[in-house]
This record gives sequence, C-alpha cells and structure tokens, in this order.
Amino acid sequence: MEAFRKAVEANDHAAIEALLADDVVFTSPVVFKPYPGKAITAAILRGVTRVFEDFHYVREIHDAGGRDHALVFAARVGDRELTGCDFLHVNDEGLIDEFTVMVRPLSGANALQAAMAAQFDRIAQEAAQGA
Repeated sequence: MEAFRKAVEANDHAAIEALLADDVVFTSPVVFKPYPGKAITAAILRGVTRVFEDFHYVREIHDAGGRDHALVFAARVGDRELTGCDFLHVNDEGLIDEFTVMVRPLSGANALQAAMAAQFDRIAQEAAQGA
C-alpha cells in the first residue's frame, strides 16, 4: 500500500481518491454505521486532513497475499494525541474497497469525533458534489 501511504503523506487528495474503489466502504472509529461509496469516503478523508495535526504513519503491516494492510499512525487533534490504524483491503483491481479506522485513547477518539462533527456539513456537501 505504498502508493496510498505516499499519497496521504503528500496530502495528495486526487491520488488518494484514485486508489479508492467505487464501492469502497469506510468505517469510522467514532460513528456506528459505515459509509459506502467513493464520494463520501474521499470527502471524509479530506475532512480528516483538516482535523489531524502532525499526522504520520509509524508502521505498515500487510498479509502475505497483499490484499490486507494495516497502517499504524500517530496524530494530534487539538491538545489530544492519538494513535490509530487504517485497516485497508484491496479488491482484484488493487483498489481499496474496505477502509476501517480505529483510534485510541478514548480522549483522542472523543476529540476526533467532535472535530469531525464540526466538519460534517462540509463533508456532506463535498460528497454530494463528488469533489
């Protein structure tokens, strides 16, 4: 998942979106229901880049078959530091079709939830526009 990692680290939203399958499903660490579709997933990821500070990946783990990846990251939301992991699955075409995020500690997850909630009108608008 080197292409995804490089795109995220470069803050290259077009490259990130190009790696998402049309039927990708994003599962948030702070919302109970998954978000299906490329437009909403890309919009959420853009929102996350507006919220996270000092984001960086610290480790990458993948299965021998190359379809499942775990990218461990560290970031800050306001004064809360958090550690998280992006769990990615790629389809037969090599595009991300499952994207699940987990974060810790609870105080970091709460800060992330509040910051993303403040972004969500913009995220919904971007997703509707397919931007």
